[in-house]
Amino acid sequence: MEISCTLNPIRRNLRSTRQKCNYLTGGSVVAQFGDTSVMSTVVRKDVLTNSSVLPLTVDYRQKASAAGRIPTNFFRREIGYTQHEILASRVIDRSVRPMFNEGYCYETQLICNLLAVDGVHDPDVLSINAASVALSISDIPWKGPIGAVRIGFIDNEYVINPSKRQLQHSSLNLIVACASKNLVVMAEGSANDIIEQDLRKAIRVAAKDCQLIINSITNLQKKSGKCKTVITDNVETTNDMTETVREFSENEILNVFKCYTHDKISRDNAIIDLRTKMLNELANNDTKTAATATIAFNNLIKTVFRTAVFDTNKRCDGRKLNELRDIQCEVELFKPVHGSAFFQRGQTQVLCTVTLDCIENALKMDTISMLTSGVKEKNFFLHYEFPPYATNETGRVTGFARREVGHGALAEKGLQSVIPKDYPFAIRLTSEVLQSNGSSSMASICGGSMALMDAGVPISSPVAGVAIGLICKFSNDTNQIEDYRILTDILGIEDYLGDMDFKISGTKKGFTALQIDVKIPGIPMKIIMEGIHRATEAKNQILNIMNGVISSPRKDKTENKPVLETIEVPVYQRAKFIGIGGSNLRKILVETGVHIYSQVDNIYSIFAPNQDAMNEAREMIDQLLTKESEPVLTFGDIYTGKITEIRDSGVMVTLYPNMPPALLHNSQLDRRKIHHPSALGLAVGQEIQVKYFGRDPVNGQIRLSHKVLQEPISCDQNLNIVEKMKK
Repeated sequence: MEISCTLNPIRRNLRSTRQKCNYLTGGSVVAQFGDTSVMSTVVRKDVLTNSSVLPLTVDYRQKASAAGRIPTNFFRREIGYTQHEILASRVIDRSVRPMFNEGYCYETQLICNLLAVDGVHDPDVLSINAASVALSISDIPWKGPIGAVRIGFIDNEYVINPSKRQLQHSSLNLIVACASKNLVVMAEGSANDIIEQDLRKAIRVAAKDCQLIINSITNLQKKSGKCKTVITDNVETTNDMTETVREFSENEILNVFKCYTHDKISRDNAIIDLRTKMLNELANNDTKTAATATIAFNNLIKTVFRTAVFDTNKRCDGRKLNELRDIQCEVELFKPVHGSAFFQRGQTQVLCTVTLDCIENALKMDTISMLTSGVKEKNFFLHYEFPPYATNETGRVTGFARREVGHGALAEKGLQSVIPKDYPFAIRLTSEVLQSNGSSSMASICGGSMALMDAGVPISSPVAGVAIGLICKFSNDTNQIEDYRILTDILGIEDYLGDMDFKISGTKKGFTALQIDVKIPGIPMKIIMEGIHRATEAKNQILNIMNGVISSPRKDKTENKPVLETIEVPVYQRAKFIGIGGSNLRKILVETGVHIYSQVDNIYSIFAPNQDAMNEAREMIDQLLTKESEPVLTFGDIYTGKITEIRDSGVMVTLYPNMPPALLHNSQLDRRKIHHPSALGLAVGQEIQVKYFGRDPVNGQIRLSHKVLQEPISCDQNLNIVEKMKK
C-alpha cells in the first residue's frame, strides 16, 4: 500500500510524502523535497508515567550513506550526535510539542532518519513536516497537523524554501511552523539587521504558505489516518480535592506572589514550604491522595500566578508588564584575556570571554553536517556553558547537554551578522552562566557583544537580546484567547508558568536572531506582532545601558592582542625556511608560540599571540633567510665554476666558495646528447665555464649551461666521440 500526495504544488520545488504500511509503529512516513528524503516514525508506550512534563524524545539522525559517504571515524559508523543533529532535533521537538493534549503522559519517541540528501534542499524543514504527518496519521492524540517552511529575504523579495545557494545572498534565514488559522507554533532563525516591518511581513508570508501544507496533510490524514486513542489523565483529580486544596492554599499562594521582596530562592522555598504544609494536613501519608493533592496544588499555583498578573498588571517581582529588570555590566575584567565582559540582568549573570587565534584554528565541520548545512568551517563560534551552580544545584560539569548546544547556537546567530566576514582571526566566545533566573541566552548576546568590543573585534554594531513572555486567558465556550498580557524580560517562573518564550536580539537598526517557543497550540499573529514591537523597545533600552559602558570596539588594546603578518619567501629559499620536515617552523612554534602556515604561492602567514612573540619570531626568520655575503649573479654572464660531484644526471658546480653547488644537467653539458658526464672526461675538481640563466620559477634552482659556450662541431668530430663512448 502506497499513498502519495502533494503538500505544496504551487511552489518551485515539489514536496511529497509517501506512507509506508508499517503497523509496528504508531505512524511512519517518508517525505521528499527535491532529491532530499526523510523518514519519520513515531512510537508510544502504553504505560503511563508519573512525569509532570511531556515525556517526548525527538531524535534526528543524519546518515553518511544519505550523502554517499562513509564515516571517517575508526569504526566507520555513526557515533554520538553532531551539533547539527542536536539543533535539528530541538527544532522538530519545539514544533510538535505544543500540539499534544495536556493530559498526555505516555513516553513517546519521534525519530527522523535522513535517507538521502541532494546538497541543495535542507532536510530540517522537511523533517518538521514529516513529523507532523507521522503524528497526524498515528493513533496518538495530537492537535495537529502543523506545517513548516523556511523563508528568505533576497533583493527585497520573500522566497519560500530557498536553496542553499540562494540563502548565501539572503538577509533572512527563518523557519516558521504554524497550525491552522495562521497560529504560530514555532519560529527560529537569523537575520542581517532586518528591520521590524520586513520581519513582520516575513512571518505573515510564511504562515500563509504553511496553510497549504496543513491542508494537504489533513487530506492525507482523512485517507489513511488511524483513530486517535482516548487518553486518560495520569492521576484523576477530583473536584473535591481541587476545591479543598484551593480553600487551604489559595490565599497563601497569592500572598507569596504579591510579596515583591522575594527573589528566586526565597519564593521557591516559600512555595515548597506551603506545599509540604498542605500535604501534611490533607494527605495523611496516603500516597494516592498525596499525588492527587500535588497535582491540584501545582495547577492552583499556575492559576493564581496568572490571575494575579491579570488583576494587578504587576508581576511577582513588582515590575510593570513592560519593565526591564535592573541591568549592570562591566568590561575588561581580566587583562590577560583578549576580551571579557560581565552582564547582569536581575538574578541572571553571565561572564563572557573572547579568545582570538589563527584562522587555521577555525571550527571545522564534519563531512555530513557540511553537506547538509552548507557550512565548511566557522571562524566565529560561541560556546554556552550552564554549570549546575547557576541554579543552586549539583551535577556534572563536563560535556554539554542539548540545552547548552541550543542556547549557544541561538546566541551565536544573534552575533554572527555583526562579525566582519574578512576578519583574519578565529574567534571563540565563551559564555558561562554564573546565575540564572531567565533569559540567560539573551544575556549571553549582550555580554558577548560587549566582550567582542573589549577585544577590539570591529563588529558593525552592538547587539542586545531580550525575552518576551505571554500569559493568556481562554474562553470556556470557544477555547480561544479572550485576553492576554505580554511580559517584557521574563523571569524563570514566568517562562515556566507562561504560554510563550519569545527570544529576540538585534541592533539599533534591526534584528539579528529570534526564537519563538510556545506551550499552547499556537499564538495568533496579532500577539506575535505586538511581541516584536515590545522587543524593539526593550532592546533599544538595553543598548543604551550597554553603550554607557562600551559603545565601540577598542583600538588601544594592543598589549596582549594577537598579531598577523605575511611574508614572501622566494622559491629557492623555501627549503631553508621550512627546514627538513618542517623542523624550522616547529622550532619557531615551540620557542615563541608563533604559527606559520602557507597561504598561496610563496606567501606565508605569521600568527603571533602578541607583538613581543612576533618580534622574536621575526629575528629567527631573518637568521634563516640571511644570505650572508652571497654574491649576486647577473643574468647572461659567464662564470668559471669548479666541479664538486659527478652524478648520473650531471655535475654539481660551485661558482663561489660561499655558494651552494648547483646542478649542471647532462643536457646542458654538450651540444651532443650525453648520458653520463664521464663521456666528456669530466672529474671532481675540474674547472668549467658556464653561463647563468637565472633561477627556475618553479623550484628556484640555478639554471646553468655549458653547451651554449661551445662552437658547433663537425660530423667527423661527432663520429669520433660516438666511437669513444661505445668503447
